[in-house]
Amino acid sequence: MTAMSKRTYSLEELAKHVSGEVQGDGNITISAVGTLSGAASHQISFLTNPKYKPQLKDTQAGAVILHKNLKDDSPVPALVVANPHAAFALIAQLFDTTPAVATGIAETAVIAPSARIGSDVSLGHNVIIEENVVLGDRVTVGANTVIRRGTHIGEGCTIHPNVTIYHDVVIGKRVTIHSQTVIGAAGFGYANDKGVWIPIPQTGSVRIGDDSQIGASSSIDRGAMEDTVLGTNVIIDNQVQIGHNCIIGDHSCICGATGIAGSCHIGKHVIIGGGVGVNGHISICDNVQVTGYTMIVQDITEPGVYSSGQPAQTNRDWRKNTVRLAKIGSLFDRVKALEKQV
Repeated sequence: MTAMSKRTYSLEELAKHVSGEVQGDGNITISAVGTLSGAASHQISFLTNPKYKPQLKDTQAGAVILHKNLKDDSPVPALVVANPHAAFALIAQLFDTTPAVATGIAETAVIAPSARIGSDVSLGHNVIIEENVVLGDRVTVGANTVIRRGTHIGEGCTIHPNVTIYHDVVIGKRVTIHSQTVIGAAGFGYANDKGVWIPIPQTGSVRIGDDSQIGASSSIDRGAMEDTVLGTNVIIDNQVQIGHNCIIGDHSCICGATGIAGSCHIGKHVIIGGGVGVNGHISICDNVQVTGYTMIVQDITEPGVYSSGQPAQTNRDWRKNTVRLAKIGSLFDRVKALEKQV
């Protein structure tokens, strides 16, 4: 998404933009967003986390986005909505000052004659568009990005600088891919013959659905024979590895430094926290949340929250508990022996 031109809005205009209700002066002018503790009178903030409620009474923001349950606590005009966080996101987009990834087609861009380029496409310096690539209308590609032969990218996509998209990848509409990410590299497929690894050609591809977001320095491997598939509105954080032939359902979220081995099937509306490891050939059903640093080694078939990571503790307690854990086997044997005696 390219930045919109900066302008000001009345609180009433912002309320119409997010289908909210104004409490107080709807004519005040807002030109930016800010935090509860740091916002000035020309900025709008929001409150969803109860941890920050004490900051509300002293806020200097021009207005605050709130749920109706908190509207009576606001010392400043409020924009009352059912989902303050989502409303804040929509309003923040209006004030986004991020510079455009590219404007126009740079002289140094290299475009194969067989490529099909839509209208209003922007290509940065040293972009390479190989044979039979298709770019839809309003696609923006940042400097030094390589899009290899036969790839199709839908309208309204933004590809940031230094991205590599391998051959025959299919990307839907309005997808954003951040810098240093690699889409469609060979999946990790090898056969072993008497200790010698033999590469297996990865002849599938990658398909990414509409309105998805791929963070920086992430890798999505192509399938071995069938495709790796990300559904609609899937969001992938930075430094995420998705192995070959994985399928990730619509509206799922994969947080940073997570590694998902090959042939995993992840359902819809799944949230996987940071640093999670998922073994190969695992299935996770819809509506699952996995907390950070969890290791998933078997299928998850029931919706809910799953955890296995060890919370931090003092080094002294950790050392003591580690010694105790090492003795758990002998303790188990002693308890079983006592049970037999009883």
